[in-house]
Amino acid sequence: MSATRHGLAACGLAAAAIILRPRLRNWGSTVDDRARVLPGDWLIPGEHGVCTMAIDIDAAPAEVWPWLAQMGADRAGWFSFDHLDRGGRPSSRTLDPRWTQVGEGDRMVTVPGRSWFDVAHVEPGRSLVLRASLDLRGRPFDPRAGRPGGFVDSRWEFFVDPRPGGTTRLIVRSGSVSGPRPWTDIMDLVFWHPAHVLMQLRQLRQIKRRAEQRRAARPARSPAVAPGAAARAAAQRA
Repeated sequence: MSATRHGLAACGLAAAAIILRPRLRNWGSTVDDRARVLPGDWLIPGEHGVCTMAIDIDAAPAEVWPWLAQMGADRAGWFSFDHLDRGGRPSSRTLDPRWTQVGEGDRMVTVPGRSWFDVAHVEPGRSLVLRASLDLRGRPFDPRAGRPGGFVDSRWEFFVDPRPGGTTRLIVRSGSVSGPRPWTDIMDLVFWHPAHVLMQLRQLRQIKRRAEQRRAARPARSPAVAPGAAARAAAQRA
């Protein structure tokens, strides 16, 4: 293929990515999901590039929440591409009681000893809002003291919505502000946003799989029999 064709192909892919970007960044979500007000919506001053993704899970909210609560590189993992966000160590497929409690002010580690998400808001069983304020070298900074010249200030929000029949709709919303612009905007468009979409999509599917498999593994309950009915049945067999 000639250089001209390579260039045209690259331009075509870039154009397709730009055209499809809104749909990909809102994978699985409805208009109502995207319009819904969530607890972290005003956490990041100047936030833009908001992304809302969602998935239906055939498990109760109480069966989904523990998987969210135990996230973290030093805990159960992030349930996405482990070779990228956990050094190749597989995310856990079981629930660990040590990790199923999370509170505001806790940290969910991204790179051990280096960076993390702060738990900005939590409503157990319902809402988890994470915030990462990092300079462009990946080092955390305190947003209350102001932002450095080069930074990314972002939130990552998980909302567990109960649905009829004991099922769950998991809504995940993210957004950020960064600088210096427009350089960080270009990096977002070319790299960070596509990477986030792919990793978020895998995470949603992996959480769904784990929650549904755990439900399926539970033994079915035998229908309850009233004492009088049991006595009558015994008398008929005698």
